[in-house]
Amino acid sequence: MEALRSQGRESASECESTFRDQDCMTVAMAAAIAQDWQWQGHKIRWTVAGEGQPLILLHGFGANLGHWRKNIPAIAAGGYRVYALDLLGFGASDKPDRDYSLDLWAELVNDFWTTHIQQPAWVVGNSIGALLSLMLLVDQPDRWRGGVLLNCAGGLNHRPEEMIWPLGWVMSSFAKVVNTPKIGPFLFNQVRQRFRIRQTLRQVYGNRNAVTEELVDLLYGPSCDPGAYEVFAAILRSPAGPSPQELLPQLQRPLLVIWGEADPWTPVSASKIFQTADSEAVIEYLTLPATGHCPHDERPELVNPLILNWLDRQAIAA
Repeated sequence: MEALRSQGRESASECESTFRDQDCMTVAMAAAIAQDWQWQGHKIRWTVAGEGQPLILLHGFGANLGHWRKNIPAIAAGGYRVYALDLLGFGASDKPDRDYSLDLWAELVNDFWTTHIQQPAWVVGNSIGALLSLMLLVDQPDRWRGGVLLNCAGGLNHRPEEMIWPLGWVMSSFAKVVNTPKIGPFLFNQVRQRFRIRQTLRQVYGNRNAVTEELVDLLYGPSCDPGAYEVFAAILRSPAGPSPQELLPQLQRPLLVIWGEADPWTPVSASKIFQTADSEAVIEYLTLPATGHCPHDERPELVNPLILNWLDRQAIAA
């Protein structure tokens, strides 16, 4: 295994306006056209840009395809057909009141592959999207060439023991309270306010210059949608799903793991498993200093070339 290191209460109408603006911003920034696809009776928002080998981007909890706005143009320009979608429950996709799980989203992505991609593809994910990417690589290796994991989550819900104290205790307690019928909606309305989103981002982004009003609006808009609270509460009470430790021994595809060293949610200590994994796959691992939970958004000038260079080397190796 190769180890590397690299340096680095608003009104409903206002909510709707913000989300429309975000929608247009996402399309413009990605130089792509937002499209809708029906999956199991639900609308799924997706986009595509570029030509070449297919590559799909999977966002993390609370995010959406716009979180890749700094990456889609660069990766597409590098010679790839880049897909991104809003997972069910997030972004402009529908937000049904139902149980959510990593298995549900894996089924969604695999059905998306069957409908829109239909050839071996690369998969890139951040946080929960990274864990979902790892699941796809293990469960459907014939569909996926390899993957890039950015600060991979340890589970759908953060396992308290994997978080820096006292964040584990806080998150565990909050998950219980937010699922209380009378208190939960009130709490959700508080945490989704722009200033609190901004505060949270400044806690988890190592590069605070990347915490812009554009980013805050990108995350705020979908929280105004009907069903947003129900999705939020459902995910917080969902099972964690498989851990990277369980998945890595089954991995057969090449993997690039990029980790922001200043991440309080999935601290760099949790990434050690990727350096010591008992896997037949070739895993490259690197960390980025002064970078937090979302390296692709915090340091795109570093992350985009790292991804493209790794992809080029996989093509040579093949």
